[in-house]
Amino acid sequence: MPVTRTWHSGAVAETRELAAQLARQALAGDIFALYGDLASGKTTFVQGFCAARTVTEPVNSPTFTLINEYSGDVPIYHFDCYRLRDENDLLSLGYEEYFYGEGIVLIEWADRVQSLLPDYTIHLHFAHAFTRETSRIIRMESSTNREELCVSWP
Repeated sequence: MPVTRTWHSGAVAETRELAAQLARQALAGDIFALYGDLASGKTTFVQGFCAARTVTEPVNSPTFTLINEYSGDVPIYHFDCYRLRDENDLLSLGYEEYFYGEGIVLIEWADRVQSLLPDYTIHLHFAHAFTRETSRIIRMESSTNREELCVSWP
């Protein structure tokens, strides 16, 4: 049964905490596709996610390098597809090694590589809530039965 869940984050710290809660439930092999406009909270989410998985190095968006690899309790592969011309650019990077490996994959600007995402991808949509500058609405959609990802959130 598909899982859909929506959260409201009122601050950067809340977005990081939500990410940490999801990270603690994530399994090696999971792929998280992140969607949203510039400054919608995608990189903030990745920072919270990585911190919860014991990544100690700085976590920044790999806009120019395309992929950052982090060592935590499991490998984390952080893609930023913003600068890709099309899906062929991801194909040339050997994405299969990451997508079907032993780590967790986080993909910013996933809409640019949509057709390459496996069916079990967990989709997270970020949007400005406009109640405050730091408020966000985060909606998760997953075609797999991953009810454990439906963390409680105020």
